[in-house]
Amino acid sequence: MSAGTRTAPLPAGPAAGATPGLGRDAPRRSLFGRNALTALVFLIPALVVFGVFSWWPIVRGLLISFQQTNLIDPATWVGLENFRALFADPLLGTAIANTLLFVGLALLIGFPAPLVLAVVLSTVRRSAGVYRFLVYLPVVVPPVVAILLWKWFYDPGHGLFNGLLGLVGLGPYLWLDSPDTAMVSLVLQSTWAGMGGAVLIYLAAIVGVPSELYEAAQMDGASIWTRVWHITLPQLRPVIGLLLLMQLINTMQVFTEPYVFTGGGPENATLTVLLLIFRYAFQDGAYGQAAALSFLLAIILGLLSAVYLRATRSWSAA
Repeated sequence: MSAGTRTAPLPAGPAAGATPGLGRDAPRRSLFGRNALTALVFLIPALVVFGVFSWWPIVRGLLISFQQTNLIDPATWVGLENFRALFADPLLGTAIANTLLFVGLALLIGFPAPLVLAVVLSTVRRSAGVYRFLVYLPVVVPPVVAILLWKWFYDPGHGLFNGLLGLVGLGPYLWLDSPDTAMVSLVLQSTWAGMGGAVLIYLAAIVGVPSELYEAAQMDGASIWTRVWHITLPQLRPVIGLLLLMQLINTMQVFTEPYVFTGGGPENATLTVLLLIFRYAFQDGAYGQAAALSFLLAIILGLLSAVYLRATRSWSAA
C-alpha cells in the first residue's frame, strides 16, 4: 500500500472486552438501585413500628404462656404447666360451650339478616339513602353506649321491651337475668349493632352484578325470589364467604357484650373465652394461663382462615 493511499475510518464500536448494551443499561440499573434504596429507607420505620407493636406482643405472649410471671419480677420457666392448669379448669369447658353457642346463634340470627336487608334495600328506589343511613347508624354509636342503651331496653322492671310486651299481656321477662335468655339477648344486640357494615358491603356487591342477567331472567318470567336465588346469591358467593369468615372470627372473640351486659353471668351462662382470658389476667393474676388460652384461640382462628383460603381456591377453580 502506497503512502498516499487512505483507508476509510472504521465505525465506532464497543471497546475491547466490553459487553454490548452495558452502557445503555447501567444508568437504568443505577436508577433502579437508588429507587429501591430510597423505598427501603422509608419502609424501615414502618416495619420497625409494625414489628414492635404487632409481632413482638405475639412473640411475648407466646413466651409468657410457658412462664409464671406477674410482669414485674423475673419470670420463671414452667414449660407446659400453664396449659395443664388451663385444661384442668372446669370453667374452660363452660367458656368454650358459651362461645360456640354465641357463634351459632350469631350465624343463625345475625348472618342472614344483613343479606336479606341488603336485597330488600337494593329494590328501594325512593329515599334509598335515608334507609341506608338508618341501617348504618348503629355502627356509628360507640359499642359501650349501645350496650348501655340496650341494657335499659332489657330492664325487667321499666325496660322498653317488657313495656311493649306488657301492652299485649306478655311478660315481664328476665332478659339478662335468666340463663335461658341471656345469651340470645346478647346476640340480638350484637346483630343490631354490627350488621350495618355488612349491609353496605352486600349492597355494593349487588350493584356490581351485571344487569343483563336480571333482564334475561325477567324476560323468562322469573320471580324476584327466583332471581335472588339463582343470580344474586351465586354472584355474591365470594363476598358471602369473606363475611362469613369475618363473622366467625369476630364472634369467637366476643368480649364487650358479656362483659358490660352481664359480667359473664348469670351462673356463668355468658362466660366466653375472651372473658375467661380477662379473668385469668386481671382478676386472678394468672398471666401464663391467660397467654396460653390466647395462644390456643389464635391457632383456632388461624385454622379457620386457612380453611377459608382453601375453600376460596376451590371456588375459583370451579
